Amino acid sequence: MNIVLSGMMGVGKSSVGIRISQLTGMLWVDTDMLITDRYGRISDLFEFYGESHFRSLETEIVRELSQKDGLIISTGGGLVLKPENGELLKKGGKIFFMRASLETLLSRVRVDENRPLLKNTAQTAKTLGDLLSVRSPVYESVADFIVDTDGKTVDEVAAEIVALAGKEA
Repeated sequence: MNIVLSGMMGVGKSSVGIRISQLTGMLWVDTDMLITDRYGRISDLFEFYGESHFRSLETEIVRELSQKDGLIISTGGGLVLKPENGELLKKGGKIFFMRASLETLLSRVRVDENRPLLKNTAQTAKTLGDLLSVRSPVYESVADFIVDTDGKTVDEVAAEIVALAGKEA
């Protein structure tokens, strides 16, 4: 079984995924890192090829990862918005929606060249709030478990997910 971490940018999917890996001995992978390793910077992919091309690369990665077992998969923030991706990930794993408030996300995310949807925006709060309101219902609908992260440490969130997944720490 794979443990799939989904949620907004800045919620801590990578940090928590790494900690779960340390607790369980499972291999951690990050879909955005795999794409970057294979195809280059995500911001460049968005700029030169568009978001739809990037989303097709995500699906290619998901198809590959869904064939494997025993992984912790940190997903890009928009990955589960494509129904096919959620369906593929559910076949071999449990999806955990790591939920955080807009205030928590804003405290963690700033205008960042590596986050194309927040790139060069003077309205980070509005952009992030709009994304959160559109994406949260999708995250909730695809999730097997919802884990609130507000006010929790990486260790607390990781321990909660490990317990919910029935894995030994």
